[in-house]
Amino acid sequence: MIKIYNTLTKNKEELIPLTPNEIKMYVCGPTVYNLIHIGNARPYIVFDAVRRYLEEVGYDVIYVQNFTDVDDKIIHKANVEHRDTMELVDYYIEETLKDAKNLNVKPATFNPRVTSEMKEIIQMIETLVEKQAAYHVNGTVYFDTTKFEGYGKLSKKVLEELEAGARIEVNTEKKNPMDFVLWKPKKLNEPYWESPWGQGRPGWHIECSAMSKKYLGEQIDIHAGGEDLVFPHHENEIAQSEAANGKAFATYWMHNSFLNIDNKKMSKSLGNFKLLREIGDAFGYDTVRFFMLSAHYRSPLNFSADLMKASAQGLLRIKNCLEDLEFAIKNSKDQDVTVAEQTLIDSLSLYNARFYDAMNDDFNTADAISIIFELVKLTNTYVKNDSNKVVLITLKQNLCKLIDILGIIYEAQDDANTGLSDAEILEYIDERAKAKKNKDFAKADEIRAFLEEHGIQIKDTREGVQFKRV
Repeated sequence: MIKIYNTLTKNKEELIPLTPNEIKMYVCGPTVYNLIHIGNARPYIVFDAVRRYLEEVGYDVIYVQNFTDVDDKIIHKANVEHRDTMELVDYYIEETLKDAKNLNVKPATFNPRVTSEMKEIIQMIETLVEKQAAYHVNGTVYFDTTKFEGYGKLSKKVLEELEAGARIEVNTEKKNPMDFVLWKPKKLNEPYWESPWGQGRPGWHIECSAMSKKYLGEQIDIHAGGEDLVFPHHENEIAQSEAANGKAFATYWMHNSFLNIDNKKMSKSLGNFKLLREIGDAFGYDTVRFFMLSAHYRSPLNFSADLMKASAQGLLRIKNCLEDLEFAIKNSKDQDVTVAEQTLIDSLSLYNARFYDAMNDDFNTADAISIIFELVKLTNTYVKNDSNKVVLITLKQNLCKLIDILGIIYEAQDDANTGLSDAEILEYIDERAKAKKNKDFAKADEIRAFLEEHGIQIKDTREGVQFKRV
């Protein structure tokens, strides 16, 4: 039984999908006016891990993650750079997808873009106006928050308190201070679309409601995103969708916690704004993924160079274990499984059960990774002894299965940042072996030193030379 912490109820609840064996999941994506930053990477990674686990236990997951490709920030940047807005967003969408791939994030079932879904957005606004949940003033359409009885149920904010305490610009057009924009009239040098209320473009919140409905239907299982989206974005999505459709919108609301930089909120003004590309190039995208999953998604996470280095070392322990296993398998022989070895094999089911228990408990990837490390320790202890190929293969298959569920070991473009491929490393090892055979030990030591400078550690064994990235 999978339990999810539901922001809507503030409780862990059993996952009961609307349709048996199927999960409809919507994750709010980025506004594409720049390369994504390290904070954007967290929801990409954690909700990909959620999806992977749901698929592992047998669900068909329809996974939708949007791109907001019309926004004040996009328009401003395009004007400053004298670029067409569509050219700008096309570029950043492509780069964002590259970053997601480098993080081993599975492609979404659908990646809708606001500018391609204008028909559905306008239709939903029309429905809200017809139902008198929205009103039109001078080319602007507002959602009337007093017409939706449940407004504030996600964030647990009371409408009267919001109106009294919020710092809201005076707007004489609004009926109520908390009413929000569904459609806004065009401005000079801005993209616009035709609508029943004149030329203009949609407000931010209506976009996700319309795209979710088009690709997943009126009701979905899981809606996810960063906790900064709880209010007002997700609160407003609920109001719009439920007012328009007359049904509960999402059963479960999942929100990942904030990422801080050196214990401070990431901000351009503080000079600690970190692009994912910058961190990925410095430490490896796989290290970023491992780092993000080493904490529970609802726990605040602090980024620092030291923590990234520690994550890189932790990931390397797992990689080295797999490399040692592969090397041992190639050099081992089939033997009868002893009683002690059978006991070891049988014990794997207990580790697996604990791994699944951790993931069933609100997708606790931190505990799941701890169990993987226990298996690494168990494996390393066995591989040091006279190894049995059957046992080695069983250990490797079991370990790889759990690793694959989290997606933490993969071939990233920046793998290990050594600048040397495996093939090149093996060439240097062969060259070193020839030098030793010719008693040119100075040359052999020079090659070893060169490899160490590039993060490659080599070890001479009776079965041959092993190498590890460090």
